Amino acid sequence: MINGLLHALVLDENGGARAIENSDDLHNWQPQQGKLWVHMDYSQVEVIAWLKGCEFLTDYELESLTADETRPRITPATNGHMLFLRGVNLNPAQSPEDMVSIRLFINEDIVITTRKRRLLSIQDILASFNSNNGPCTISELVCSITQKLTSRMQSVIDSLDEALDEFEEEIDESSKKFDNQGLSQLRRQTIALKRYLKPQKEALSSMVNNHYPWLLEDDKAKLNETTNLLIRYLEELDSSIERAQIIQQTITNQVSEQLNQRMYVMSVVAALFLPLGFLTGLLGVNVGGIPGTENPYAFSLFVVFLIVLTGGIGVYFKNKKWL
Repeated sequence: MINGLLHALVLDENGGARAIENSDDLHNWQPQQGKLWVHMDYSQVEVIAWLKGCEFLTDYELESLTADETRPRITPATNGHMLFLRGVNLNPAQSPEDMVSIRLFINEDIVITTRKRRLLSIQDILASFNSNNGPCTISELVCSITQKLTSRMQSVIDSLDEALDEFEEEIDESSKKFDNQGLSQLRRQTIALKRYLKPQKEALSSMVNNHYPWLLEDDKAKLNETTNLLIRYLEELDSSIERAQIIQQTITNQVSEQLNQRMYVMSVVAALFLPLGFLTGLLGVNVGGIPGTENPYAFSLFVVFLIVLTGGIGVYFKNKKWL
């Protein structure tokens, strides 16, 4: 069997599928045998060689199907259409915003999907075939892939909302140090998700609004629901971005207010002691003629005068509502 071929299934149009077990059967497949779904890991050399020999794809289309970076979109191909999608990365020890790309070549008889990293959405569809509850047509298969990819984003979106709720609670806890780094990371995750979901929504909307020979009209209603779900996710991401900005602005304002309060207190203290410092400095000069040098009560009277002066300045500040 081809190294990198993950599965090749012939749909029985009753919710089940028959696996093709060897390369010869795959090479000799004909449309009369049933609709074919081929799923491959494009990082393998043998897969690239098989795709090059495939009569469905031109060199340019093959290059697009195996490119390192792709943007979600749907484009016409010589013998069908090419659909590029993204799903959240739910693999262990991976970041969800590092979205996994899946590329599809689609016509009325065959779907070729390629990926580099594992997608749990594909495993869900395979499980539905094992229970004879899978897609029956090419149109339903494509709609099922888009629906599974989109629905698995719900947990990630919810986790972002929960994290923002925790950050909003931390704002009111002055005794707890705010996690600015965590908030910045969450904002980056949200922006990264939106980067791919927005063009993906446009691709799905194009599928709903335009005619494709392999897409049945009955399945467009399902695809439209998937598109609406994706739009809701985008709205929630926009809301999350705005909430994160408000939280960051609130924290900045709190820090600025605390700094202003401290600077204000220091300014008031400096204003209180400024005349005292002037007088003590003036009387502390080491020159002749300083009054009170011969009077034993001069120092006590001077201290009392300074206290009264300080109290008078304090009363003045209080009347001006500076204290």
